[in-house]
Amino acid sequence: MDFCFRRNDNAKKLTTDQLVAQIKKKKSFLCIGLDVDLNKIPQHLLKEKDPIFAFNKAIIDATHHLCVAYKPNTAFYESYGLKGWQALEKTIQYINKNHPDIFTIADAKRGDIGNTSTMYAKAFFEDLGFDSVTVAPYMGKDSVEPFLAFEDKHTILLALTSNQGAFDFQTKTIDGKELYKQVLETSRSWHNSKNLMYVVGATKAKFLADIRNIIPDSFLLVPGVGAQGGNLQEVCKYGMNKQIGLLINSSRGIIYTSNGNDFAQAASKAAKDLQEQMAACL
Repeated sequence: MDFCFRRNDNAKKLTTDQLVAQIKKKKSFLCIGLDVDLNKIPQHLLKEKDPIFAFNKAIIDATHHLCVAYKPNTAFYESYGLKGWQALEKTIQYINKNHPDIFTIADAKRGDIGNTSTMYAKAFFEDLGFDSVTVAPYMGKDSVEPFLAFEDKHTILLALTSNQGAFDFQTKTIDGKELYKQVLETSRSWHNSKNLMYVVGATKAKFLADIRNIIPDSFLLVPGVGAQGGNLQEVCKYGMNKQIGLLINSSRGIIYTSNGNDFAQAASKAAKDLQEQMAACL
């Protein structure tokens, strides 16, 4: 692929070096998942004109000093139709305006033929203004490179996920090598692969040593700490590199700590507990 997209000069740009600087400054590599379910948020928020955004804003205001990234899972917004999408747009605008140093991840798990992937990339990078998007690699190079064509953005490739079904395909051996390892190795040859990050589930922590042999310098987005049972210390032991190289995501374990009036304060406390554990790892 011989083209790339550049954003306008006024657009937000967040490099890996800036992300590392934030990690060192905050002594945190915490990513908070903003997965909003109207059945789980405090009931008093349902009286708000936009309860999804009201919830997100309160969580962000209470936790922004403790984390370096936010990750809305787009399914939780798409399920509410236009109102959900508008709430997502307001959420990302609020983060970019008030906390421009915080890394934003659209957890959308997209990936399709080239022209379709280009449109997905434009939606998340240009229209919404995310710093990164999660992408499924199953369709290969021409489905991922349209995302990588946005030179100031990051593409986060699903490598080894935290769900039980990961063993259905990802760890199967083909020609003597597990499929997830072939994905990692092949992706390094793609255009602008320096902007690739990878999803590796915290429940697969012991796989991280082999993963680091293949991609020693890349950032890893690691979901599964907390509600899914992943162990932070194990992830750090096997996955941390010279630039830290980790974004540890926690969603339910932070944002739904309380469903009362103190929900934001409770989220802040849960985030602080994780941040302190991360500081110890650093």
